[in-house]
Amino acid sequence: MDINDNIESPFVLKVSFNKLLNQYEELIKTDNDFIASNARRVLKIAEENPILREGFSDFSVFVDLEKEIEGILQDTFSPILTKNEIKTASVPFHNFTFNASERFKSILKTAGEDFELEMKNMPEDQTYIIACTIILNFCYGYNLNFKRPFFYEIPDANGIKRYYKILYNADFTEIVPNEDAPNITDKDYEELLDNFENIELWKEKFPPNSYTFKGFVISNIFDVTDDQSISNIKSSLIGEDKRKDESFMKGFYEIFRSLFGLKNLEVGFSIYNEVENTFERVYGVGMNSFLLNESESKPCSDALCDWSYNRLMKENAFFSVSDVGRIFKQSKGKAPHVKELYNQGFKSAIFAPIANDDGLMGILEIVSKTPKTLNSINANKLVDVMPFIVSAVERSKNAEANLIEAIIQKECTSIHSSVHWKFVQEARHYIKTEFNTGESPTFRKIAFENVYPLFGQIDVKGSSNARNEATQKDLSLQLNLADKILEKSLEEQSLPIYEQIKFQITEFLSQLKENFKVDSEHAISVFLTTEVKPIFKLIAQTQKALRPDIEDYFSKIDEDLGVIYFYRKHYDDTVKLINTNMSSLIDEKQIEAQKMYPHFFERFKTDGVEHNIYIGESITKQDSFNIIYLYNLRLWQLQVMCEMENEYYQNQHEYPIGLDVASMILVFNQPLSIRFRMDEKRFDVDGTYNARYEVVKKRVDKAFIKGTEERITKKGKLTIVYSQKEDEEEYVRYIRFLQSKNVLDKDLEILELEDLQGVTGLKALRTSILYHNENDKNFYTYDDLMETIKS
Repeated sequence: MDINDNIESPFVLKVSFNKLLNQYEELIKTDNDFIASNARRVLKIAEENPILREGFSDFSVFVDLEKEIEGILQDTFSPILTKNEIKTASVPFHNFTFNASERFKSILKTAGEDFELEMKNMPEDQTYIIACTIILNFCYGYNLNFKRPFFYEIPDANGIKRYYKILYNADFTEIVPNEDAPNITDKDYEELLDNFENIELWKEKFPPNSYTFKGFVISNIFDVTDDQSISNIKSSLIGEDKRKDESFMKGFYEIFRSLFGLKNLEVGFSIYNEVENTFERVYGVGMNSFLLNESESKPCSDALCDWSYNRLMKENAFFSVSDVGRIFKQSKGKAPHVKELYNQGFKSAIFAPIANDDGLMGILEIVSKTPKTLNSINANKLVDVMPFIVSAVERSKNAEANLIEAIIQKECTSIHSSVHWKFVQEARHYIKTEFNTGESPTFRKIAFENVYPLFGQIDVKGSSNARNEATQKDLSLQLNLADKILEKSLEEQSLPIYEQIKFQITEFLSQLKENFKVDSEHAISVFLTTEVKPIFKLIAQTQKALRPDIEDYFSKIDEDLGVIYFYRKHYDDTVKLINTNMSSLIDEKQIEAQKMYPHFFERFKTDGVEHNIYIGESITKQDSFNIIYLYNLRLWQLQVMCEMENEYYQNQHEYPIGLDVASMILVFNQPLSIRFRMDEKRFDVDGTYNARYEVVKKRVDKAFIKGTEERITKKGKLTIVYSQKEDEEEYVRYIRFLQSKNVLDKDLEILELEDLQGVTGLKALRTSILYHNENDKNFYTYDDLMETIKS
């Protein structure tokens, strides 16, 4: 076998001791007889074995001339230091070594028979190119610095991975071009400088086997496990979304095991919540907290004893528990952190505070199931790694704060993506002004001019009446229960106060049936809480026979409200579910609409769902707006409103109670201006004239048809409110189209609205929505649908 087998390289490798022997020829001339005599000894070996000077590549030579090679390298590999130094002779870019020191041989033997020596940090696809850069330095004098640290990773007797850094001594090497080697010019060099990864170009300039490498290198190897472990910890903690990577914590464990030289070792974290003075679990794949065990969070005073609390929280210093069992017995199980370790089977541990100038951020927990392996002495190894952990936690906390802020923005004060660019623009201006002037600038007005508005809502019909009815039922139920208990109580013990309370209950029941007012709910609730409740507690103590009835009464009362919350809960849950489902549907449809043409969109949950849309040139920031996009969005809005109605009524059976909804669209045909109101964190129309639009939006759904007592919005129908004839003509076209698609019915009405305060001349188109589902080819009006559902 040959050392060049299975290797593609610009080199033909030959092991030769020629340059080393040349130095011995110089040493013969020295005045020191001992040095000269030793030089003659080495040269004699070479004379008797000329192949050692000429060079060879056959592996058999290393076996046949093993003693001779060892004799030539005796000075280089001192027998006195062979058990201390980690050293080998080798050829570059090859895992084959020869004439290794005894310590290196011992390290490989400990690693096991199955271990294969492999150089790390040497990309296979770059080995060829790196060899070429060496040729450029050796043969052409171009000073290319491509020095990178190379390592061996070798497990020790405990299976702990240890890191060994390789430093090459290349004093005894020669590189010469073969006859077929192309000459490298300055132009070639300049081309190669910009094409490191172009392997084909490098092979063109340096064909395989076009140069001869003659000599050997001495590898001086050093155990750098501690340094490399620290570096690996630093590298591991750099980067985003590490918590989601299942292999991250496994690798992190291995790094700490290498740092401490311990196989049986685990790492955990707990985060410090300063506001609540608690330790909390870090959420992530493979993340553990041995301080918390199975708890999600725990008050700091419950997780630590007084001494450890002061050590971590006040002094920001680490401490160890070298023998958990012994300390557990000494403390009689009263030290919380020791008790948790004991219960989990850990025998030794180190707790280190993760703290910066602002104070404690969390706890690093290192634990082992072997006693005394973790202690106050090896705990000092953490001194070098804690700065990287602190830095990573700082980044994590900042990222979490940003994420929390983003969630708040999304859920509470959302800035829609279509206008986000404007806020970024103004924020940059804000920062620039503050930097240039050193003063606190004001956030400039954010406004968009000449945008077309669209407004729509799907509203719970008669929501006030429905809630009042639910309230009446709840209060009547509770008053009747109370009345029955008092009646039984009076049979046993006739007290005037009981009779007075019973009379008041009768009065309230009559009021609920005949004249329920807005303030009735409050008055009855106060009466039940402040008068009935104390009386019933007294009856429960004095009349034991009524105790089960009173316990049943109180079991039906909501703890937070202090009254029965049954029918109202059904109503509230239904409205909440309507809002959630309708919001989800229109949000999903909005994604499609944005792809048609970008526009501003926002929605609000009331007793139903309202939405605002604005579209125009100033929002898109591009010279691309066409009025066709407005017409398209209006038609899209009509279709989505009909889909929302269909979605609700087809799934009405899933809601706690049956409520009706009514849909309305408001058309405003003139462009207007909107601006962001910093105090309310929302967009609103800008200017007095445009305020008319907001007035109509707030009042129109409660308006009556002119000359009647009928509301303009009606269950089962879609109402389109407008003021201009051209709006009517446009929407009639849309309605005709949707009628052809069996989305709307043929019963189109054109209605006039009563005058609103400051607004006159409004009209409305109203038509029935057809209901259907994916599995049913039939289409129903609202009345048909109700009949179908009932049957």
